[in-house]
Amino acid sequence: MLRFKNLGSGSTGNATVVEGRSGTQVRRLLIDCGLGIRQLQARLALAQLQSEDLDAIFITHEHSDHIGCAQSLALRFRIPVWMSEGTHAALGAPDFDGLLHVARDMEVIDMGAFEARPFTVPHDAREPLQLRCSDGAAHLGVLTDLGHASTHVLQQLQGCHALMIEANHDPEMLAASRYPPFLKRRVGGMYGHLANTATAEILRAVQHGGLQRVVAAHLSAQNNLPALARQSLAAALGWADEDIQVASPTEGTEWFSVND
Repeated sequence: MLRFKNLGSGSTGNATVVEGRSGTQVRRLLIDCGLGIRQLQARLALAQLQSEDLDAIFITHEHSDHIGCAQSLALRFRIPVWMSEGTHAALGAPDFDGLLHVARDMEVIDMGAFEARPFTVPHDAREPLQLRCSDGAAHLGVLTDLGHASTHVLQQLQGCHALMIEANHDPEMLAASRYPPFLKRRVGGMYGHLANTATAEILRAVQHGGLQRVVAAHLSAQNNLPALARQSLAAALGWADEDIQVASPTEGTEWFSVND
């Protein structure tokens, strides 16, 4: 069995727990750790988890809303950490006291009850990676922080039963926002963040009969609205708006089973 719960998604901090069960074996992976340690522990508690329940941490890239308390959490609770060489270098090569593992494009991370397969994405970071998680029967795609979907990205999302995917901004809201021109160009550029319309195009490209769950993530507080994201993504899939869940920056989501 594979399930996931977002603990918070947005510019104020990102973290998601993926849990796999196989018989009596339970393994949990924390994808990104972009919160303060007390806030992370509080949100884990709401998920009925403790820091000690985490078996590994995966960091997608070096931006502060994704790295957060990863080093202090890992060292305090002796949790292995996975990230790319580029991400580690961009962070200044911090010492993880033997807990650091190098993640590479398409090299599977064996979690025991499930596997996580990193894949590269186009984003303005040193060597960003996103993940596809699978227990063999259920497949989850986690895709945030990218400016566009390359052919490689679309290949990795094929056949997923659940997707947590970035829907960062509404293009009209971004254009009318108070952001300075350089920031508008960055956010809306090829290595920035996905607009609702771009996310909708991705969903059209990867939709199949087994896709059961879509969670819109990393929404901009200034340049998007949950209703707009839901409307755009649901229309692409031919679903009702309420079929699209939205990850909250402060509350995340409930637990969702994959392929249930």
